[in-house]
Amino acid sequence: MPTPAPDENGHARGQTPAVSDPVVEGFLELLAARRAPRTVDAYRRDLAALESFLGHSPVTAGADEIECWLADLRARGQAPSSVARRAAAARTFYRHLVALDQRHDNPAAEVDLPRRRQRLPRSLSLGEVERLIDAANGTTPRSLRDRALLELLYGAGLRVSEAVGLERGGVDLEARFVRCLGKGDKERVVPLGTQAVEALRRYLGRGRPYLDRRHRPELFLNAQGGALTRAGAFLIVRRLAAKAGLDPERIHPHLLRHSFATHLLEGGADLRSVQEMLGHADLGTTELYTHVSDRRRRDTYYQAHPHARRVRSS
Repeated sequence: MPTPAPDENGHARGQTPAVSDPVVEGFLELLAARRAPRTVDAYRRDLAALESFLGHSPVTAGADEIECWLADLRARGQAPSSVARRAAAARTFYRHLVALDQRHDNPAAEVDLPRRRQRLPRSLSLGEVERLIDAANGTTPRSLRDRALLELLYGAGLRVSEAVGLERGGVDLEARFVRCLGKGDKERVVPLGTQAVEALRRYLGRGRPYLDRRHRPELFLNAQGGALTRAGAFLIVRRLAAKAGLDPERIHPHLLRHSFATHLLEGGADLRSVQEMLGHADLGTTELYTHVSDRRRRDTYYQAHPHARRVRSS
């Protein structure tokens, strides 16, 4: 059986690298109490890579050693975003040591980082959203499910993992809200619009009972009666995109979440409310959508205003 090729840090792919320093391990255990497992694994990989590069415990590393480590990552062709993420992991670790009085300085705090390009989230126009949702029209149990799923992704801005993780009791159609668990198991409540409520009511009344062969608690079920998965939701959205005449390669469930945020801001919603509905811990993440809204408004102006699109001759 062939040995898996090593990853960018030199570790075997699919394996979580071990750290030998008990101080690092203690930091990771503390981190696991308040962060998602994937986040902890990412920190573990980054700190294991730092330990491997140094050849000794990262606890005693100096600023010049951190600088050399990041320079080595850049020399091996790692993307600026990857280098910045590893530097952030080191910075958080040393901040932890300073808080415990195990160090008096943070050697990763003053390191120059590569500039990261700010990638604006893409979103669909309102017309494209309507075409995508209308592609799910139908009276079969699966069509009713697909319509309810799309209305929920767009109408409440849920992540696909949040949508497929919902249980039947997670939506209150009378009070018109959905209660979901976001990143870090943080619960939030998001209002539901009329169209989402109607689509969910039709699905629960005339669709889900025919799919629920195993008496599952999940809200969205697949054709076999099991819980709908993230991969299943991606396939549904891609299939409906093709049916709607949209490019299925660029349409995915998260695009509906982006569209939810962009359209709210374009409609006059305040940034803090959108942040709460999206479940963003950092307001700066939500602010990206204001740039998308501004750019779309500017493009519309240049396309529509007579003096913007027509050059006057003297």
